[in-house]
Amino acid sequence: MKVSVVMPAYNAEKYIEAAVRSVLGQTWTDFELLIIDDCSQDATAEIAGSLAERDERIILLKNARNAGVSASRNTGVAWARGEWIAFLDSDDLWREDKLERQLEFIRHCPEAALTYTASAFINEEGYAYGYILEAEAEVTYETLLRRNLLSCSSVMVRRELMLRYPMGGDRMHEDYAVWLLILREIRCAYGLNEPLLIYRQNQQPHRIVLVHPV
Repeated sequence: MKVSVVMPAYNAEKYIEAAVRSVLGQTWTDFELLIIDDCSQDATAEIAGSLAERDERIILLKNARNAGVSASRNTGVAWARGEWIAFLDSDDLWREDKLERQLEFIRHCPEAALTYTASAFINEEGYAYGYILEAEAEVTYETLLRRNLLSCSSVMVRRELMLRYPMGGDRMHEDYAVWLLILREIRCAYGLNEPLLIYRQNQQPHRIVLVHPV
């Protein structure tokens, strides 16, 4: 199964190479990586372009104008050729077996159309926190209304669903509304309780997550 990895990027020169290399180092190799540069003002596009020249699985797309993370993800989905979409933000990382473990999980759960994983956390400089955000086995619409458990960079979702439910707006959790819409159509999202995502917490407001129930 081919996986299309969608990575929006804006002024990400500090982290994007590490994020890309965490994709290129995957044990599952049948993927394409679509990087969507959103008119970065730094060296993001140059770094991504240099990496793309060395690996044909990388496709660099450049927005004509600054469009925001939601529109950039939608562009990636539109260009994607894989059956499955996996999102990765340009400052996050994956464990090397993330795609392989998640696809194996899907093969044993063929009804799954939306899956996610547990998350580990690092700070801006890459130092690990001890906390793990665990994944629940099943997340329904009602569960998600109470607490957003699905970290976007851990999600793997059928492309057909993302085409039907594109992301809109760049509010604090622009992906949250999409998962809710999808869970109105399907029974649940399935969680793989392994910290395959390494989520980088920084000082930007839209990257702050609640790691405890409220």
